[in-house]
Amino acid sequence: MFPKSFQKLIDHFSSLPSIGPKLAERLVLYLWKYDRDKIEDFAESLKNLKDKIRFCRQCFNISEEELCLICADKKRRQDLICVVEEPLDIIPIEKTRLMAGLYHVLGGNITAGANPDLKINELKNRLKSGKIKEIIIATNPTTEGETTALYLARIVKPLGIKVTRLARGLPTGGDIEYADEATLTGAIEGRREM
Repeated sequence: MFPKSFQKLIDHFSSLPSIGPKLAERLVLYLWKYDRDKIEDFAESLKNLKDKIRFCRQCFNISEEELCLICADKKRRQDLICVVEEPLDIIPIEKTRLMAGLYHVLGGNITAGANPDLKINELKNRLKSGKIKEIIIATNPTTEGETTALYLARIVKPLGIKVTRLARGLPTGGDIEYADEATLTGAIEGRREM
């Protein structure tokens, strides 16, 4: 129905999460009508995604430099770390303006039968500095997120570091990246020690 190059773009878009074939078609049609300079800028941005974007060497957030903007900010509390599953989880937490510390991105969670290459050892190394007073565990309120939170609490508590978990208010089975600011604000303010 569509030319091969057009269909190839539709296939690429529809392979992305939450984008079905119909939305992919609409996106490609929209881009086809785009100004040539805008298309070239869009293509350059896609290319830069792999060429210029990397993980922060300290927290594993997305960054263009060795340290992400959050880790490089000396005004942030250096004694507080919020542990999240994915970089996208940082964005809604930051929007609440209640998290003044640093982050640590695990890169996933502990799942039944499969443990991805989580950044747990790197978290342990950060805790060895002796500067950290509190860890906020902000994994998703799913079975896997809860398992991960309990595992992390067992690792961190013996170090004498306060371990808190986001309060309920986040829907069980949901993802932090989809939570609204009010829900996250209540969850951060009502966090509890584990």
